This record gives sequence, structure tokens and C-alpha cells, in this order.
Amino acid sequence: MKRLRAWTRRLAGLWPNERRERELAAEIESNLQMHIDDNLRAGMSPEEARRNALLKLGGIEATKESWRDRNSVPWVETLVQDLRFAVRQLRKNIGFTFTAIFMLGLGICASVAIFAFVDATLIKPLPYKDPNRLVGVYEYTRPCPMCNLSYFDYLDWKKMNRVFQSLDAYRGTDSTLRTSTGTVEAHSAQVSEGFFRTLGIKPAVGRDFYEGEGSPAATRTVLLSYACWKNRFGGKNVRGQTISLSDVTYTIIGVLPADFYFAPVRRAEFWTTLNEAGECEQRRSCHSLYGVARLRDGISVEAAKANAALVAQQLEKQYPGSNLGQGANVVSLSEAIVGNHRTLLLALLSGAGLLLLIACVNVAGLLLVRSESRKRELAVRSALGASRSRLIRQFVTDSVLLVTLGSGVGLLAGRWTMLLLRKLIPDDMLASMPYLAGLGLNARVLGFTAMIALAASVLFAITPALRVSDMREALTEGGRTSAGITWQRLGSRLVVLELAAAMVLLAGAGLFGRSFYRLLQVNIGMRPDHLATLRVAAPSTGYRKNEQQIALERELVRRISSLPGVESVGLCSQLPVSFNGNTDWIRFVGKPYHGEHNEVNERDVSAGYFAAIKAKQVSGRYFREEEDGSKPRVIIINNALARMYFPGEDPVGKRVGNGDLTPNSIREIVGVVDDIREGPLDEPMAPTEYLPFNQDPNENFAVVVRTAFDETATLPSLRAAIHQIDPDIVTVNEASMNAMIHDAPSTYLRRSSAWLAAGFAVAALLIGVVGLYGVVAYSVGQRTREIGVRMALGAQRSTVYALILRQAGGLVALGVALGLVCAVGAAVLIQKLLFGTPAWDAPTLSVTAVVLASAALLASYVPARRAASVNPIDALRAE
Repeated sequence: MKRLRAWTRRLAGLWPNERRERELAAEIESNLQMHIDDNLRAGMSPEEARRNALLKLGGIEATKESWRDRNSVPWVETLVQDLRFAVRQLRKNIGFTFTAIFMLGLGICASVAIFAFVDATLIKPLPYKDPNRLVGVYEYTRPCPMCNLSYFDYLDWKKMNRVFQSLDAYRGTDSTLRTSTGTVEAHSAQVSEGFFRTLGIKPAVGRDFYEGEGSPAATRTVLLSYACWKNRFGGKNVRGQTISLSDVTYTIIGVLPADFYFAPVRRAEFWTTLNEAGECEQRRSCHSLYGVARLRDGISVEAAKANAALVAQQLEKQYPGSNLGQGANVVSLSEAIVGNHRTLLLALLSGAGLLLLIACVNVAGLLLVRSESRKRELAVRSALGASRSRLIRQFVTDSVLLVTLGSGVGLLAGRWTMLLLRKLIPDDMLASMPYLAGLGLNARVLGFTAMIALAASVLFAITPALRVSDMREALTEGGRTSAGITWQRLGSRLVVLELAAAMVLLAGAGLFGRSFYRLLQVNIGMRPDHLATLRVAAPSTGYRKNEQQIALERELVRRISSLPGVESVGLCSQLPVSFNGNTDWIRFVGKPYHGEHNEVNERDVSAGYFAAIKAKQVSGRYFREEEDGSKPRVIIINNALARMYFPGEDPVGKRVGNGDLTPNSIREIVGVVDDIREGPLDEPMAPTEYLPFNQDPNENFAVVVRTAFDETATLPSLRAAIHQIDPDIVTVNEASMNAMIHDAPSTYLRRSSAWLAAGFAVAALLIGVVGLYGVVAYSVGQRTREIGVRMALGAQRSTVYALILRQAGGLVALGVALGLVCAVGAAVLIQKLLFGTPAWDAPTLSVTAVVLASAALLASYVPARRAASVNPIDALRAE
């Protein structure tokens, strides 16, 4: 207790207190007077008595300092003094302060914002039990390394593997939900019964699926997501209630936890069991599922992949008709969820790191210049008794204060930036990234910021502290020359480093920009302008039969065609520029067959579809409206399929079918259309077959409408016309084709990476140019007398220009050359992110080098002009 009171008294002594100071002065004066009285009684004179008393006391001010040290914490008091002095210095040099804080804040803002995405995507553990033991399981073919499974293959893999503790399957589906106000869209997922047990997830309310609950005889049950339970059912007790999903009745058995998500199925609200009686589940050649497994203890991902490959080989031998050439692939679940985002995020984080490095180097240079200008002050302090450690402690305090202010600005700006970047992600794409929901300044992001701040503090403290070796030289004229030489050498190296880093960022931005430009130049085989799109989901109860679906299609086309401004209408099973996912394995009548898989895209389209999107007909004809199930079966193929399987032939009139050439699968090719980009813009053109909608109808399809007016303004009237046919028809994903392409994941990722890299590059260019300007300007200032002598001896202004620009040009050339080498190396690492652009793209690298060199030399021209304008007389008089 006494020790606590003593420490409390010491801490209180850190703050000035007039009453305490008066009491101390009175106490000292009282003791001094006692000594004086004793000396007077001993026969001393008043002057001698006071002098002797002061000597015994040790001096009034020294006594006060000793008392203060005993009644406070000296090192804390010294720190407070250093902080006050640092604040005064920053306020005194307001231009330096704002420049340094801005540069540091900019670098920290970029690094923190990008790291927050890296943390949410790559570092934050998945919200499952032992997530490192979870893997994604896929079938492997040459064009598709992570393809979906068939139901029978899934059952065989589950039975035959020796590495999985459990293996389950899932798929995302689009459903309709009947409510009291009508039918609405509902995102749902189908999973095998043990899916949530494999993930280690227990429902927050109710129970999980039982074994066998997916059998045809079992009662259909459903689990709700937490958000669905809150938003659609008000968080009330819903266990045992029934709902209608796509006109099938389900009983609610539970609610999933609030923090649960499974990114591959996006924002699924309703989770049902796989229906073993489904049409696709009856064929081994029908692939519609994805696998997720939990590894046994001690089993690595590589070992699991090897065992899965052995199982795939056994199935290939056992079922050559459906499994020939079909392997297996096993990857960690985190890698399966993140996909290509890992490389992009790490590339952007590296770019932000380079920007931070440039900012820190520039601030270090500013601190070095500032320390040179304070050389005489520091020398005087040293001469008055300040130790080397005491001066270095002041530099440390200065750097910590500066970094604290810069980090605060960077954190605030970084939080705003990360939220802004998240809002810029299209909603459809954001649905596949539920892990971004917790984006923010969490403990890991703050720890990352603290590491940056610590490193910057050390750098900023060391840089000026290196110049504390001999302060007395600053009191002489020669010390000034030495300081100038030191700054020119160290500052030049810092500028070369800045320019090299800026060159890397500029080259990266140029490559990303060129890649994005080439992506937009891809021929999509259609005209996206004035094209409105939406998806239609009709209730199964009224449109289960083919005749009902065809009648709906014809009525829908008739109604929409009558709307003002509508030029043509088409239907398709899947919109262009979406994904290469709906595939078919075909075989050609009359051609040799050895069991190979001829896998092609499959699309169902209406008779007016190609005219609506303005696709180019190569040969043959389009579909006719009357070609329904009662007419001979026909097919249209694209140029890619014709080139691949009919080289040098006219495919019109040829016939194709499934792998067994069953009679009802054989179709005659009646036309060839130019290649339409069905999948993402950055994927190769896939061979595609088009089937007539009336011969393969469905109640779920997409509508494309070409209009003479603004397509976006037409969307409400399209929706109204469809609902006039049947109010229970659900319409979703209403957008223009241009908007679809603009917000497509492949387009967005390359556009956003190009803009972010460009932002980093511009900031790096400005900071690097400012750094070069500072070096040249300081050099000119140090050589003012020399330049004056040269001009007095007859040197021309052009000679002075050449002298200064030659020095700057050498730094620029070295920085650009070093940056070019580093830029090519960095581009090789991000090659997979570049579309149609090599890492050593000469035009891009050349342009960026010219831009950087020109900007740098332009910045050097200003101090060169000032040097050439020096008056020789004034220069010679300069101190």
C-alpha cells in the first residue's frame, strides 16, 4: 500500500503544481535560513554565512531538481518534455508536418484497405470446425480442372475412398417461394444429409437432417438461414411449419447459425436435401453436384488427391462410356472458395506495399533534410552537455509522434476506403463473397498497422540519428559542406529506390490497363447495345407440361413484341457472357468413335433469339417457330464446334447425338452461327450447340429484348407485360446486356485492378517526382557558391542547365533501368491476371518508362532554372 501511494505521488509530480512549488521553495528557504543562523552563531559574517549554507545545500535549483526527481518518474518526465518539444517543432515547420503526415497516411491508407480484403479473404479462418481439414472435391477433365460430379460418381467416391472422414455433396439452385402476397424469388441450396456435420455446423434452432431424409419416400424438410428466418419469418418459432418452394411442400426443421455462410452457393436462404429421384440423379453422365469432404487425421491434401485419382481410374475402367478421361481433383476448401482472387489480392497488396515504401523513403528523406537544417541547434545542445543517447531519444520521440499522427490519418482514410471499395463490388458478385461481410478494422488489421508503424518509426528514428556522430563539425563552415555531400549521396540513393518502385507500379498499372482494354475488345459475336434482359421463373403447377411451357413462351413473345419500341424478342436457357457451365457430350453419326468425350456447351434458344441479339449466320438457317416436339429434331452449332469437329467440311445436314446415339437424341445440323461469347470474356471460345426451345422447353428461362429506345427504361414495361400473363411468374435479374457485361466478374476484377494499380502508380509517380525535386533542389542550394563562381568565370546558363540536369538524368536513368528489371519480374508473377498481354509487353513498358523519365526531368527543370538564374555577385556574397 505504501509503494502504491509512493508511485501515485511520483506520477502526480509529473504535472506542474504552483502550490507544491511554493511549498518546496518555502521548505528550501527555511532549511537555508537554519544553516545561515547556525553559521552566524559560529561567528561568520552574513555574506559568508549565506555562501557556506548554499554550498552545504548544494544550490537552490539543484536541490529543487533532486526533490522533483525523487517525487516523480524521471524518464516519463523526460519523455513528456521530448513530446512537448516535438510538438513545438512540428507546429513550427507546418509545411513539413503536413507533407510528411499526408505521405505516410496515404501509404498506410492503401496498405490497410487492401490488407483488410486480404485478411477477410485469405487469412480469416473459415467459420467451420477445423477448417484446415476441409477440402473441395471435383472431377477433372482437360478443359475443366474443377468440374462438378455426377450423383453416382459421388456415391462411389464416398464408398471407395480411403482418405475422407466424410464426403458430402451440394449444389445451388434458384427457387420460387409462395407467400401471402404472391410468388417471389428464393435462393436455395440442395445438400446431402451429412453436409452440415461434415462442416461441423449445428443449427442454432431445431435439428439437422437425418440420414435417409433425402430418399423419395421421406418427408421433404428444409433448414432456414438465419437472415431468412429474421427477414421472412420475423424470428418467430417456425419449426414444423410448411412452405412451398418451387411448388413443392417442405417442413421447416431448424435455423442455421447467424455467422454461417457457404460461399459456393452464394446467399442461400433455404437448405433442402438432395432428391435422389431427380432426373439428373438417374444418369452417371449427368454432372450437377460439387463435393466437400473432411480429411481423416494425418491425411494431407496431396494424399487425398492421389487416392481420389485412384478411385477415378477404377470408375473409368468400370464405366468407360461415361467416365473415360475423367480424373479427380482435391483442393483445400479455402482455395476452392477464394479461387483466382488470391493472386489478384496479393498483387494489389504488393502494389500498396510499394506505395508505402516510397512514402516512407520520401518522409525519411525529408527528416534527413530537416536534421541537416537542425545541425547547429543539435551541436549547441551537445556542447552544453546533451549526450548522444539523449539526442537520439529526441529523434525517436519525433518519429513516434509523426508516425502516430500519420497512422491515425491512414487508419481513418483506410476504413473509409475499404468500405467504399466494398460498395463498388456488384451485388451479384458480392453474393459469392459472404466472407467480406465482416470487413473492417479488426485485431489483425490493427496489428498489421502497428507493425507498419513500428517499422516506420525505426526508419524515421535511425535516418537522422546517423548524423549525430560529430555535432561539433556543424559549428564550422566545413561541416556544412560535409552535410551537403552526405545528403547528396544518401538522398540520391533514396531517390533511385523511389523511382524504381514507381516504375514497377507504373508498369503494373499499364499492363493491367492494357489487359482490360484488350478484354473489352473481345468479339462477343453479338450487339449488346439496346438489349434488355431478365430471367423468368414460372410456377411448376401451371407449367409442368411441355405444351404449357411452349404456350407460355409464345404468349410472352407476342405480348412483349407489341410493346412500343420493341424490335425483336428471344428466349434462351442461359444468357451470353455468363458461364460455360451447361454442357453436353455429343457423338457424330457416321464418324469413328472410341469412347472419347466430345464436351460442348448447350443452350436452348427460341426461333427469334439470334435475330434479337443480332448474331451472324454463317451457313444454313435459324430455327422456325413451328419446330416443336412433333417435328424432326434439329440443332444449330457455332463456328468453334464446326472448326473442331468438321474441319474443311460443311456441317449442315450432318447428324449428332449422345454417346449412345439413342434414336431420340439424334439431331440434324440445320445451321452454323458465328461464335457468340457464352462464357466469361477472358475464357477461350467454347464449342457450343443450340437446341430449339420448342423441342426442349422449360419453365425457367431468360428473355432478351431488342428495343429502339433506352433498354433500361423498357425493363418495367417488360415486367408488367409478363405479370399480365400470370401474376405468379417471377422475374429477376433485370438488366441491360451492357450492364451485365460491365458487372461481369471477369470485367469487374480487371477493371478494378487496373484502377487501383493506376491510383497506386499515380501516387507513386507524384511522390517519386517530389523526392527527386527535393534532392536536386537541395543540391542546387548547397552548390550556390560554386555555381556563382562558374558563372563569374564565364559559364553560360546552358552549361548550368546541363550540369544540373545531367545529375538528375543519371538518377532517373538508374531508377528507370532498375525499375524495368523489377517490373518484368513482377509481371511474370501476375501473368495469370493479364489477358492477352505478355509480362514483357514492350509498348507498355516503353510508354511507362518515358512517362516516368519525362515527369522526373520536368521536376528537375525547376531547380535547374533557379540555378541558371543565380546572380554571381549575390552567390559570391552568400554565407
